[in-house]
Amino acid sequence: MKRILLFVLTNVMVVAVLGIVASLLGVNRFLTANGLNLTALLGFALVMGFGGAIISLLISKPMAKWTTKLHMIDNPQSPDEAWIVGTVRKFADKAGIGMPEVGIFEGEPNAFATGAFKNSSLVAVSTGLLQNMTREEVEAVIGHEVAHIANGDMVTMTLIQGVMNTFVVFLSRVIGYAVDSFLRRGDDRSSGPGIGYYVSTIVLDIVLGFAAAIVVAWFSRQREFRADAGSAALMGQKQPMMNALARLGGLPAGELPKAVEAMGITGSIGKLFATHPPIEERIAALQNAR
Repeated sequence: MKRILLFVLTNVMVVAVLGIVASLLGVNRFLTANGLNLTALLGFALVMGFGGAIISLLISKPMAKWTTKLHMIDNPQSPDEAWIVGTVRKFADKAGIGMPEVGIFEGEPNAFATGAFKNSSLVAVSTGLLQNMTREEVEAVIGHEVAHIANGDMVTMTLIQGVMNTFVVFLSRVIGYAVDSFLRRGDDRSSGPGIGYYVSTIVLDIVLGFAAAIVVAWFSRQREFRADAGSAALMGQKQPMMNALARLGGLPAGELPKAVEAMGITGSIGKLFATHPPIEERIAALQNAR
């Protein structure tokens, strides 16, 4: 969950900054100077949408290290560290990817993988995971994270996020222009966007952004099922991953970094934004897998 939530939060921040810069440079005024230029707007939306997502992807690894205060295992200093590095290496070789960086962070049971490229990625596990699970279960979790990398999930989520960002930027400005035109009908004294455009665009960016997050979260849940199956394939059996999931279901959820703490949503609405399927559904999917 850390991996996707951190990516989404970073992406939102980058898009927001790009939007502010675009406004300061007069892009909105250019787009609406002689009526709304849909071709120019689409180009602007593509740059904004994919620009934010790609930048977020490229900085995902340093951001993850910073927010989790990650202890990198460059040279293992204990048998446990040596085992973790060896396990990651074993699965990376089996999955046909380059050796990821490996780290440990303080906290309740959790793990994540991140990075822009399959051969330059990062796998991290928490101290809580190591203390509360058997080695076979930890191995299954590591296999799950390596499967995320091998499946190219970060790039896939970047493309999905970029498409959704593009729709949000494009639609919010089209609707904002329509609202502004309605509010200023019959007023020929001013040119360029008015206050109605800016207010509508800001509100729609937020509302449509939440709708886009639901779509992104749905795709993320499908990738989790694939990563579970990938772990089972890497280990040659599915029981360890099922045991790890069952164990996770009975342990406290790992705390998120402060930077993404506000992204936690509970209750029925939370299910729409959840980046992971319910534990019981993941176990059932593994049980039913051939």
